[in-house]
Amino acid sequence: MDLMEKIYQQAKENPQIVAFPEADDPKMLQAVNEAVSGGYCKPLLVGDPEAIRQAAQEAGVDVSGMEIFDNNDADKKAELFERYIAEYSDMLSVKALTRKSKDPMYTAMIMECIGLADVTFAGLTHTTGDVILAATTIIGLKDGIETPSSTGLAIIPGFDGSEGEYLLIGDSAVCVDPSPADRASIAISSCETVKELFGWEPRCAMVSFSTDGSMEHPMVDDVRESVRIANELRPDLAIDGEFQLDAAINPGVAAKKVKRESKVAGRANIIIWPDINVGNIGVKLIQFFAHADVPGPFIQGFKKIASDCSRSAPISELVGNIVMCCVRAANSK
Repeated sequence: MDLMEKIYQQAKENPQIVAFPEADDPKMLQAVNEAVSGGYCKPLLVGDPEAIRQAAQEAGVDVSGMEIFDNNDADKKAELFERYIAEYSDMLSVKALTRKSKDPMYTAMIMECIGLADVTFAGLTHTTGDVILAATTIIGLKDGIETPSSTGLAIIPGFDGSEGEYLLIGDSAVCVDPSPADRASIAISSCETVKELFGWEPRCAMVSFSTDGSMEHPMVDDVRESVRIANELRPDLAIDGEFQLDAAINPGVAAKKVKRESKVAGRANIIIWPDINVGNIGVKLIQFFAHADVPGPFIQGFKKIASDCSRSAPISELVGNIVMCCVRAANSK
């Protein structure tokens, strides 16, 4: 059984409640239907019931057995807001929550925060920025995390790394120009994602154009400072650098370039880019030249699981992302 088969099996063994605030989108409903048919999740459709049923009819999906939360029901939402303020956070007033919950995504995340859902899944009609803003506002960042971020799973044919053809990479989508503290947060969050999703022992490399002082430059200094901050915050995690990419993932190169003991050098299963320029270019290089698949991005750093999906993603990819969110949610409890 390969890695993805194991993830699908885990989701099936412990299906989570997933709130879908874009349930009036036919494509999303098709993905929900496949995920439910596979036994991977329990759906909570959040929105206007009439619009949801109309979209379901258009998509050829039967939603009669799915729970629908009417986002127009002011009384029910008021009950949610009271619970949210009492049980989760009092940073927002009922008036503010009422205003924000006109968007079903905010309602879905409020429901997740008070235990009525395990995941909020969106991204077809909301931008990445929309999802991150809502999650930051309603769910909040984990203690010690400075910034939300993302990772993706690179499945690289022919790559023989410490986890076979699999490598987690980030941040390629969210944090554009990270400070050293931001980059440390990305590394810490990525280690948590790897444990939640794959059960790997994280070995996280912060990469640069220098390996262990082979070059001197302010950009290299930034990466070194990120490693220092990450190790200070989470000494229990194997986060190391600065390494060039080959020294991070190739034991032979690491043996020549890294003249000290390291749990990560040559064996990294997580790569942290210095910034989104490198991340975006790096992802496209391995996709086009190595024919890699890169499922995700996995939004991370929040107290609960929120997901952003690509608007151009096929149904199969949406289902896969739903499944992986469910596994993360189950393993993070």
